[in-house]
Amino acid sequence: MTPNDSPSTPYRAIAPLDDSDPPIEPPSAPLLSERQCNVLLLAAAVSSACGLAIELLLGTLASYLVGNQALSYGVAVGGFLAAMGLGSYLSQFILSDDEPSINPNNPGNPKTSASAETARAAHLLTRFVQVELAIAPLSALLPLGLFGLFVLDQSLWLGLILVTMILGTLAGLEVPLLTRIIERDRGLKDSLARILALDYVGALFGSIACPVLLLPVFGMFPTAVMLGSLPALMVFAIGQSFPSMRRWRWWGLIIAAILWAIAPLSVPLGNLLENTLYNAPIVSRIQTPYQRIVLTRGSQDARLYIDGELQFSTIDEYRYHEALIHPALAASGTPTGNPKHVLLMGAGDGLALREILKWSSVDRVLLLELDPAIVKLARRYPLLSKLHGQSFDDPRVEIRYGDAFSIAPKLNEQFDTIIADFPDPDRNVIAKLYSEGFYQRLRSRLAPNGVFVTQASSPFFAPRAFACVETTLKAAEFITAPYTVSVPSFGPWGFVLASDHTIDPASLAIDVPTRFLNAAALPAMFALPKDVQGQTVEVNRLARPIIVKYQADRRWELY
Repeated sequence: MTPNDSPSTPYRAIAPLDDSDPPIEPPSAPLLSERQCNVLLLAAAVSSACGLAIELLLGTLASYLVGNQALSYGVAVGGFLAAMGLGSYLSQFILSDDEPSINPNNPGNPKTSASAETARAAHLLTRFVQVELAIAPLSALLPLGLFGLFVLDQSLWLGLILVTMILGTLAGLEVPLLTRIIERDRGLKDSLARILALDYVGALFGSIACPVLLLPVFGMFPTAVMLGSLPALMVFAIGQSFPSMRRWRWWGLIIAAILWAIAPLSVPLGNLLENTLYNAPIVSRIQTPYQRIVLTRGSQDARLYIDGELQFSTIDEYRYHEALIHPALAASGTPTGNPKHVLLMGAGDGLALREILKWSSVDRVLLLELDPAIVKLARRYPLLSKLHGQSFDDPRVEIRYGDAFSIAPKLNEQFDTIIADFPDPDRNVIAKLYSEGFYQRLRSRLAPNGVFVTQASSPFFAPRAFACVETTLKAAEFITAPYTVSVPSFGPWGFVLASDHTIDPASLAIDVPTRFLNAAALPAMFALPKDVQGQTVEVNRLARPIIVKYQADRRWELY
């Protein structure tokens, strides 16, 4: 016995090899070629791009129909993401129920393992293809169905939830399926990293392409159809790359072809549905990256709508624009009212500009407009061009396009009058234009004895929103003078003058031609009715856009 063979050291017996033991399996050949793997990764990117674009399209559609942008996008995007989580959870059951497995009686046989892995990959790929073929027509047609639901006066919110749940659940199945297909060759960590990377890149592309390119160029429903055709085309590409999927490629091609064929038909169908929302024929409809513009014309009346909200009626627009412009100009400049430089924000339709240019003392007007399409429509449509008197061609007028919130405070000049004719503050993106921070930044742009005026919603239908505008201006250290006017197409409407000095309505004089205002009507507008006084409201701030809540008053249901 050697020293190493002491009794305290037990022997380690090594069992002899048994012929029945499975042989060590050599590394298996990849199931996917590099091309096949790239096609699947491209499918992940396309699926993500289409999914996010559909989310944004649904949010845009709901916002257009009901006006509550924050809630619309919240339901569309949040519901879609939650449904994707549900789809990811359900994918485990789809993968487990009838997934091929390795023969338990001979698990180590290389031929058995290879054939089972091949069958498993084909099984997973078939399920992915079926999901894509389901997503394609649903993405194309469900937005149109949602519009039809609104036209039939059914519950839009319930419809939006159902649509997002259906599409989101199907989209949630895609990544788990692709990961299981690729992980055998690339490993779980590598396959998941590559799929998610392209998934996020696709989401970025979809989020930019939808509002910037697809909606403005093709319109809402053709965009939905085009987005729906892309998953079907990916099925065709998969069928071309995978011999076992050849029969599915024709389904993808057929569905894509059908969707392309109905894309032109979605335009008149969508227009037909949209026509039912208005009381007069639509003569122009424009989808821009910012909003949807609709112009209607009856026998004696043309009306402009932005995102479904009335902007003016040609029958009574002069009441609104005279009330917005002339009190501010009469109170601006010298104590006698002699404004020279005017900043006009919004009002790309040219009607407020028409009223400003009546003042001979004005030698410069700078118009800040977000959407060039509004100005283009106002210039080219004969009725509107006649209505504003070709005001854009006046040499005193300069137009700059962009967001007034960013541009106006950075201007390197001062103005005797600053006029804000923004849409109603029913969305966060608009509420910032009624915020204390914005008003404070505008103060430096006002010349001595300068006056700021803003439209302030309806003092009857949204009394707290009206009060909030004045309260916020006071918080920005302005001296305010609220007033109201009756505009038949709007109902009672409110405005607020603001300056660093007290404005006496009785001293204001207007020496320009008007259709509505006169010496008696002007000071009377500043006598607020009792039922719009005494509202207790908070200041509207960038961090807390409380005015959106005030604007969503249930009194609008009476309108």
